Amino acid sequence: MESTPEPQVEANLKRYRIGELGKILDLSTRTIRYYEEIGLLNTVKRIEGGRRIYTDDDLRRLRFIKKLKLLGLSLGEMAELENHYNRHRNNKKVLPKVVELLRRHSAEIENRLFELGKLKKEINDYLSHIEKKIDEP
Repeated sequence: MESTPEPQVEANLKRYRIGELGKILDLSTRTIRYYEEIGLLNTVKRIEGGRRIYTDDDLRRLRFIKKLKLLGLSLGEMAELENHYNRHRNNKKVLPKVVELLRRHSAEIENRLFELGKLKKEINDYLSHIEKKIDEP
């Protein structure tokens, strides 16, 4: 009786099940599947029965996705980076796009900080006004 061969996975790469990967990265299995569905994690192999196999490369990829998310990039922007990478297959050509997105996010944060500073001043001015009213005889 012949068995279906497993997909080729580098022998030196550790294999993970989706639950293991989720625990390591503090991500739900649904989130990992969603990243796969939208194309952010497109190297996942499947074994007999359709079960997913994840490798160290997938682990690194998910860590990178988490980092980009922490830095404020949207899933759409991450997909844009993925498409850019798929077109060029060269990190050297993708890195300028990463820099562009991060600079844009940095500028947006700077604007938000400025607006929050103005809001804080308004709140403090209003607080002072109210406190004076309270202290009036």
